[in-house]
Amino acid sequence: MIYPAMPHSATVAVTAPSSGVGEERHHLLRAAASRMEQRGYEVVMGRTPWTQHKAKSAPASERAGELNAFLQDDRIDLIVPPWGGELLIEVLAHVDFAAIGRKWIMGFSDLSVLLLAVTLRTGMATAHGMNFVDLRGPDTDETTAQWEHVLRAGLNAAVVQRSSDRYQATWDHPDPSPCVFHLTEPTVWKVVGGGRAEMRGRLLGGCIDVIRHLVGTPYGDVRGFRERHIPGEPLLWYLENCELSTVDMRRSLVQMKLAGWFEHCAGILFGRSAVHIPMDGYTELDVFEELAEELGVPVVYDADCGHKPPQLTLINGAYAEVVAEAGRGTVVQTFRP
Repeated sequence: MIYPAMPHSATVAVTAPSSGVGEERHHLLRAAASRMEQRGYEVVMGRTPWTQHKAKSAPASERAGELNAFLQDDRIDLIVPPWGGELLIEVLAHVDFAAIGRKWIMGFSDLSVLLLAVTLRTGMATAHGMNFVDLRGPDTDETTAQWEHVLRAGLNAAVVQRSSDRYQATWDHPDPSPCVFHLTEPTVWKVVGGGRAEMRGRLLGGCIDVIRHLVGTPYGDVRGFRERHIPGEPLLWYLENCELSTVDMRRSLVQMKLAGWFEHCAGILFGRSAVHIPMDGYTELDVFEELAEELGVPVVYDADCGHKPPQLTLINGAYAEVVAEAGRGTVVQTFRP
């Protein structure tokens, strides 16, 4: 595995390989850029974050062109999108994976398509964490603030993150708190079957709504990644559901299983979901229980990951040890080569 470095005076590039920001919300981009500069970062803004038309920031070739330029620019230490979106998958065929420089890419939601594809194709670690506009507050909650500590950890370093105390139930961009998020609800990590869960393995994952579409493509070769970069080591999946109904999530997980994504799996960590749409009494918990039984691995859910912030910064490719018990959770990530 390859782990990028991030100096304290890092240069951060902002590009929108998925959705850009409409003019009515440009103030979010400006506020985030100003806040990052106050923290000592140099911010390089691309063109695509400022535009949005028909569910994307720009045509796929234009989005990919700007992304490729930043990926190949040795002056850039970190690439972050303004936020997620819907159609990042259109960009993958235009990305020059062989020319990607050693640098962090961080984001979540639709960006997890790019994160997972880069790690699987190149063996370079990527960071599932906050998007650019979510870093604009004068304060940063303790969980979100860990992103800097995690990205600055060097080879063979270990970083510890713990579950948050409270999480945000709904988004309210027009009325942000000092730390952007409104953290009002008690965080409770849950274990299928109850009790204590322990799992260890190499992290892979993202938003299940979108990464499922990598199955069967050249960008979703999980088995090849294991053989080339982490031979003999188990995987530890983290997944989160943005919009899927219970049965659609179940279909997606079965497809991933049939494609071999859960071979040598040591456990699964599911993030909090904003949707709970049962079908004929079939619930999200039923899905988790069936998956735990079929795979014979621990399953933890309602963890700090995804669309209900705050969230941990989880590194695709890092070795992780996860413990969940009595509503609390701890994730220790080690940057093993």
